[in-house]
Amino acid sequence: MAMETTAESPVPVRTVLQAVGGWIGRLGRIWVEGQITDLNARGGTVYMTLRDPVANMSVRVVGPRGVFEAAGPAVTDGARVVVHAKPDFWINRGTFSLSAVEVRPVGVGELLARLERLKQVLASEGLFRPERKRPLPFLPGKIGLICGRDSDAEHDVLQNARRRWPAVAFRVENTAVQGSYAVGEVMEALRRLDADPEIEVIVIARGGGAMEDLLPFSDEALVRAVAAARTPVVSAIGHEQDSPILDLVADVRASTPTDAAKKTVPDVREQLQLVRQLRDRGRRCLAGGLERELHWLRNVRSRPALADPVREIERQSEQVLALRDRTRRCVASALDRAGDELSHTRARLLALSPAATLDRGYAIVQREDEAVVREPADVKDGERLHVRLAGGRLTATVSDREEP
Repeated sequence: MAMETTAESPVPVRTVLQAVGGWIGRLGRIWVEGQITDLNARGGTVYMTLRDPVANMSVRVVGPRGVFEAAGPAVTDGARVVVHAKPDFWINRGTFSLSAVEVRPVGVGELLARLERLKQVLASEGLFRPERKRPLPFLPGKIGLICGRDSDAEHDVLQNARRRWPAVAFRVENTAVQGSYAVGEVMEALRRLDADPEIEVIVIARGGGAMEDLLPFSDEALVRAVAAARTPVVSAIGHEQDSPILDLVADVRASTPTDAAKKTVPDVREQLQLVRQLRDRGRRCLAGGLERELHWLRNVRSRPALADPVREIERQSEQVLALRDRTRRCVASALDRAGDELSHTRARLLALSPAATLDRGYAIVQREDEAVVREPADVKDGERLHVRLAGGRLTATVSDREEP
């Protein structure tokens, strides 16, 4: 039940502490997992801090020396253990701690099983898919490096990168790379580098070591932070045989810190050689193209039309003159035939013309209405007739008709 208090009816400190102690006491004995820090023994009692491997939280653990000695020599600073303990709340001082009843070190086999289960969970979420991995820039302007202070990994990355490309720039973040503080410091360094707009690649590097030393780089919180980073991340943890989960989620995995420098920074000598090769290839292509065009031009110029262009003009001029003469002959012949045909037609017309008949002494007799008289019976006595002769016209009157 909630404790009912008011400003007018407060409760004393002892009542509050006794209630807290009662609530904690109801937890009973519990199993707690964490990482040992600040381990020390005083007489028959051992004191240590049990730190959460992910969150920045810890709890004080106290137990008899025999309990810790029974766990074996593996119980040292930095080791992961499982503690069977009873929560204690010291009312007089208002402090909380765990009283250890049993301590068990987390074995390698159990750690590997946990890592395998974590891999399966992360793989089911798609964090290891190749399509989500981003390519590295060809020549990053500035590289972020997370490594231990004055470590061989830092030396290898910096020296090899600058040997390959002397002008490369780095921003180095030195952190703990093993122990209880490694995960938090690496995550904080990753956050700072990822927020820097000048950083184009982040390299997380550490030298080789025992599997327990590399456990921070298989921590779920760190792995998810790398997966969420907007900047491409290169994992260079340990040696070739080491494979923390960070290698699977990073955009690029390097087998060693030296390999990370090779994959992140191009070799200036190789690039200069490539430029020379491409330049020579371009020259050969241009020279070949020019030679083909010159060969085509020579072939074109050797053709008669271009070798002696005036001769072609003369040939065409002769052809034009020949066609002109042919045309004139055709037209003259056509005109002659038409003239002959016209003369023949005129002669026929003249032969058939009534005027020609009149010239031979014949006459055409017409009535007043200009109708031609063909029979004597067609006229009457006294009727006026018009007589058309070759030399003109006469008017006559019928006076005497003779029947045939």
